[in-house]
Amino acid sequence: MVLNKLLENANPLIYSILTERQTTKQEEDESITDDFDSREIFDMIRGINDPEHPLTLEELNVIEESKVKVDNANNSVTVEFTPTIPHCSMATLIGLAIRVKLLRALPERFKVDVYISPGTHASEDAVNKQLADKERVAAALENSYLLEVVNQCLSSKQ
Repeated sequence: MVLNKLLENANPLIYSILTERQTTKQEEDESITDDFDSREIFDMIRGINDPEHPLTLEELNVIEESKVKVDNANNSVTVEFTPTIPHCSMATLIGLAIRVKLLRALPERFKVDVYISPGTHASEDAVNKQLADKERVAAALENSYLLEVVNQCLSSKQ
C-alpha cells in the first residue's frame, strides 16, 4: 500500500525479524490466567504494515521488543517507536495504527501509551501530544478515509 507516489524514504533499511515465540503448555492452558509480557505485546504489533512500504514495522525496525513496556499491576502498556527518518510525515499515522491495534486486542482495563522514541523525529512533541489526546484519536478514527488507512496498516499481508 503506497499513499503517495513520492516516497519520503524511497530506500529504507530492512532488518531481520524475530522468530515466532514458542508457546508453552502453560500458556495454552485456558484455565490459567497469565500476565501480559513485552514479547506478547510486541507480537501483537510487529506485523503492522508501514503506510508507505510493503513492509512491516518490525522489518523497518520502527518497533522493537525492548521498547515495549508492560505493567500488569497498574494495567498499562507503553510502546516507543522510531520513525525511519527524522521528518517522517507518517509518524502520527504509524502511532495511531499501533494504538488502535492494542486498544482492539487488549482488555479494556489497560491504558495504552504510544510515543516516538526521544530524539528520533523533528516533530516529536507535537506527534506525541496528538497520540496522547483521546479526543484527537477518537476524531481521527471518525474520519472514514483515515480509518480505512489504519485498517489497511493492520490487515495481514497476503
